[in-house]
Amino acid sequence: MRSEKEMYDLIIGTAKKDERIRAVYMNGSRTNPNVPKDIFQDYDIVYVVKENAPFYKDKSWIDIFGERMYMQCPDEVDRWNGQNRNFDKCYGWLIQFRDGNRFDLHVIPVEEVNISEDKLCKILLDKDDMLGQIPEPSDEDYHVKKPSQEEFWACCNEFWWCLNNVAKGLWREEVPYVHKMLYDGSHPQLVRLLDWKVGCETDFQVSTGKASKYLKCYLPADIWERFLKTYANGNIEDIWQSVYIMCDLFNDIAYEMEKRWGYRYNEKESIASYEFLKHVHALSKDAEEIF
Repeated sequence: MRSEKEMYDLIIGTAKKDERIRAVYMNGSRTNPNVPKDIFQDYDIVYVVKENAPFYKDKSWIDIFGERMYMQCPDEVDRWNGQNRNFDKCYGWLIQFRDGNRFDLHVIPVEEVNISEDKLCKILLDKDDMLGQIPEPSDEDYHVKKPSQEEFWACCNEFWWCLNNVAKGLWREEVPYVHKMLYDGSHPQLVRLLDWKVGCETDFQVSTGKASKYLKCYLPADIWERFLKTYANGNIEDIWQSVYIMCDLFNDIAYEMEKRWGYRYNEKESIASYEFLKHVHALSKDAEEIF
């Protein structure tokens, strides 16, 4: 596996040799001082170029970066899926190399670049001094933000309401539907609530990372273990138990946040939703009425 120095030398050296490339900057985990280094970190690289078309029309230029196992051009995938993408404003390659390194590589034309949008940016090369001076990379834009009373209500209401769909899906034994309703509906609100708990306990000075992947680093061990049990398998009865654990955990954290912030938690709503969930669980398969 090529070293970090070798990769940087290749990234910067390529830009220096190619007159079409005017600047290079990096963002992502490698610029974040609070992220521990490991072998799976990508190189999130942006080449600022005169124009994009020569780079995406003839992709052979990326061969210089090494032998590829496979790759994706996400903007093209989006187009295949019917989404509108302007390749001349931004174009990217996601590349897995055979030596284990990975690139998330993009080209952006000079007139489109705005490096100030992301505080995790680090300038690697600027031939024309177009990017200006920027502060040292910081993940402050990604810190957990304290919610308002309305955001807290919205989180709780979404959690308890979406359980209605989970309950009927479980009664029908429609596992794909259940997982969709659970992990697109209620469960993300539990994660949101746990993020707020972490923020509250750290004075909102940390990030829990993409998809809250660093929650384990900040949650008490017992809370983390309960949280892991909210991830269900394909067995209907096991899913019911995971959902109950999820509800109990959500309630505990919501009451805790209510006390800490002085926000109001709609206890009546939570009780009604939980009772409906349990009622549906006990409902016979030949039932002709819900109540």
